[in-house]
Amino acid sequence: MRISSAFVWVSLALSWGAHAQSSTVDSYFASESPIAKANLLANIGPSGSKSQGAKAGVVIASPSTSNPDYLYTWTRDSSLVFGAIIDQYTLGLDTSLRGQIDNFVAAQKIIQQVSNPSGTVSTGGLGEPKFNIDETAFTGSWGRPQRDGPALRANALITWANFLLTQSNTSYVTNTLWPIIKLDLDYVSANWNQTTFDLWEEVSSSSFFTTAVQHRSLRQGITLANAIGQTSVVSGYTTQANNLLCFLQSYWNTAGYITANTGGGRSGKDANTILTTIHTFDAAAGCDAATFQPCSDVALSNLLTYVNAFRSIYSINSGVANNVGVATGRYPEDSYMGGNPWYLTTLAVAEQLYDSLIVWKKQGSIQVTAKSQPFFSLFSSGIQTGTYASSTSTFTTLTTGVKNYADSFVAVVAKYTPSSGGLAEQYSRSNGSPVSAVDLTWSYAALLTANGARNGVVPASWGASGLTVPATCSGGGGGGGGNTVSVTFNVNATTVFGENIFLTGSIDALMNWSPDNALALNANNYPIWSVTVNMPASTSFEYKYIRKFNGAITWESDPNNSNSTPASGSKTITDVWR
Repeated sequence: MRISSAFVWVSLALSWGAHAQSSTVDSYFASESPIAKANLLANIGPSGSKSQGAKAGVVIASPSTSNPDYLYTWTRDSSLVFGAIIDQYTLGLDTSLRGQIDNFVAAQKIIQQVSNPSGTVSTGGLGEPKFNIDETAFTGSWGRPQRDGPALRANALITWANFLLTQSNTSYVTNTLWPIIKLDLDYVSANWNQTTFDLWEEVSSSSFFTTAVQHRSLRQGITLANAIGQTSVVSGYTTQANNLLCFLQSYWNTAGYITANTGGGRSGKDANTILTTIHTFDAAAGCDAATFQPCSDVALSNLLTYVNAFRSIYSINSGVANNVGVATGRYPEDSYMGGNPWYLTTLAVAEQLYDSLIVWKKQGSIQVTAKSQPFFSLFSSGIQTGTYASSTSTFTTLTTGVKNYADSFVAVVAKYTPSSGGLAEQYSRSNGSPVSAVDLTWSYAALLTANGARNGVVPASWGASGLTVPATCSGGGGGGGGNTVSVTFNVNATTVFGENIFLTGSIDALMNWSPDNALALNANNYPIWSVTVNMPASTSFEYKYIRKFNGAITWESDPNNSNSTPASGSKTITDVWR
């Protein structure tokens, strides 16, 4: 019998202590996990009960068709969902999923080749974020390109390929999977330092999540290429993987958190960073800070800053102690659908903590640094920096405290899960009722992976262990690269509904005058359209803005605009459409 969410929360409210909380979360996961699994599969074509019209292997984001309309398939969401499905199959948790995985592979092979507003398969089309569920192009206005999709799809398919190699299925890996994977990896290698819309599809700049999953994809790709004799790509991928790892370090903010995006005008405190740590988790790397592993001091400091950003802005968090979990959302400045907490972001905090516990118990110690000391002081007041072995009482105090803290975030989700077990995208900041798209596939995947991490499930290693950050960055973006600078273009341009403004110009960073690959600007401050581009320092260039509307392209009038980048730092260019 399913235990009601009301009972779950009353149990916590009675302050029965850690054991009661643990037992309550046990009950919630036991009842909710099969519901989440069934509802996730219901959103996958062709036979899913809520995905009518979706082709085989196509994941719908949600069955919601209005306010908001999510009846589309996003490359990012689909790849994260199938990353979870592939993990379940390859780790022996559910061996009934083989047909779903085969359908996904076939669907992605088709979708890669669909020409779309971002381009063709060879001219930038792999950066297109979403498609219609019948595998045709979505041609409406949107925040494009989004460069995390190819990396995430490659990560999922490489994990699948590595498993098949252990089953002696080399020919399928080489002949069927590798051509799909290589297209994505080539895209990552060529475009990683170009501006991108973030995973929330709002900010066009460089994004921590995108950089990190791109880095992971190339590292995995190098290992797979060597394993199947496709060694011609290894040198190029290695160069760019090193550049990505170097650039990744630039997102760290000395205020104690990871800045999610290099643009956007926000604080940078964002669930983007929490999702990054769990989707680049590699237990073999321990608490490595260079790859921002879940238990690294930088990731724990970031988690504390991120969580605390929501304590005072949601009324449902009122009066909760600092060492107890709260509802969290995308970022504190969020206003989408009212700016509410999300199920998947709250669960991601718990998952990062569960991942951390896996590693601490495996390595038999916890290291407290100056960066992570404020986090650990939640569980041991006045704790000093140092290394605490598993034989010490401090280790037990910390791991017990972190486990209870993680469970308390799940308890928040449990409290606001309706009795049906359905998980929407969001829950109200004022009363916790479900908000926005119903049956969000990503919400269900987040529930399943958080439960897996709590149960000690360890995904396959992707090669994060033992990496060294290069002394000098090359080709990076967002101010992180040694030879690049961040340039923000602002143009005052009035438009009609459905019309969008793009930028192209005379250098690689501005897409070499290509209207098909021109950089999309965002209108967050309409009629000012903006984009931040990572460009080579001390370089003169020419550029123009273009309009795109219903497939038609209109260029600014002559002459070309001209400007130059500074030797270091950043620059803002302000224009008016001609």
